[in-house]
Amino acid sequence: MHPASYRDTWAEISLDAIEHNARTFKKNLQRGCKLMAVVKADGYGHGAYETARAALRAGAEYLAVALLDEALELRAAGITEPLLVLGYTPPRSVEKAVRAGVTLTVFTTDVLEAVEAAAAVSSRTPARIHLKVDTGMTRIGVRTAEEARSIARQAIQTPGVALEGIFTHFATADSADDTFTREQFRRFMNIVDHISDDGIDIPLRHCCNSAATMQYPDMHLDMVRVGISLYGLLPSVASERDTHPLKPAMQFKTRLVQVKDVEVGTPVSYGGTFIAERPTRIGTIPAGYADGLSRSLSNRGDMLLHGRRVRIAGRVCMDQTMLDITDVENTEEGDPVTIFGKSGDAFLHVDEIAELMDTINYEVVCLIGKRVPRVYLYKGKPAASVNHLIGEIPAQDSPS
Repeated sequence: MHPASYRDTWAEISLDAIEHNARTFKKNLQRGCKLMAVVKADGYGHGAYETARAALRAGAEYLAVALLDEALELRAAGITEPLLVLGYTPPRSVEKAVRAGVTLTVFTTDVLEAVEAAAAVSSRTPARIHLKVDTGMTRIGVRTAEEARSIARQAIQTPGVALEGIFTHFATADSADDTFTREQFRRFMNIVDHISDDGIDIPLRHCCNSAATMQYPDMHLDMVRVGISLYGLLPSVASERDTHPLKPAMQFKTRLVQVKDVEVGTPVSYGGTFIAERPTRIGTIPAGYADGLSRSLSNRGDMLLHGRRVRIAGRVCMDQTMLDITDVENTEEGDPVTIFGKSGDAFLHVDEIAELMDTINYEVVCLIGKRVPRVYLYKGKPAASVNHLIGEIPAQDSPS
């Protein structure tokens, strides 16, 4: 959270939407299944601490991040709930994690041995670990039943270490074709069964990401990991909309800082790629590609002004962008502009921007930089505003 901001560009985050989304998933989980809220990458750009608190209020039992650095930031902010690092933690950093009560992902013996050493000298026991299995993502994790059994045996034989979980990650759960996902699930359960045959009981088995949580209730097991859809975005068009009606949590807003009328033939922005073909009104906003507004949207992306679409005019600059606002009457400096989100009765979805950028909605929200302050709304009102310099958020531009 920025303590102050001196320009009119901000990301508006609805904590009500995040709570709604978490409750929606909780309602649709199989009996006894826990919800892990994934708040890595600063809560997919929404703010890790604030979204973690909202998800926990809505019933999430576990949190997850990608890196130990992210976990330690949450611990320092006062988050005490169970917290898993999904990615690799180097052995040199393990003791810090154990002292902070952070659960680690393990898939190599050197990391497991570092956990064992840290547990031996830490008063914060047990040191909890989850075993990662690679069933087809070909990223991180053990690949064979024998590898998994070896690490599991070593873990349970060590005082102060708790093998709390085992998990895998689906590569194509957001596809309409379920063939590979079901094959990954079969491989995962085969390894889980081999470990169980050794008399080793692992309490938390989890494999479902957002897409799989929605599409494969038979795979929920003991816990599911919900990331992108916690923030109200679908992982793909194949994902369920009816059973999981979600609310997008983020809107990206700014204001016109200058409005000028230009003559026919006037070039706009770097390279003069936009040339006015009629008497044109140009509006400038204080946001650019350094804020996450991709340069690939130059001359083709839209924004909303007074509930109407306006096209980006010329190339997106690092800190500013120009808009062709000729067709919107009664515009003036200070008027609110919606980069994505709601304006009047109109709504510009993140998915549309992602399609223009030839990417996914995950990237669009994660790209919004740290210098863009986050303004949090809770119960429909500002929960934490940057400061009065942002000014009043116009009612017609607040989330519905």
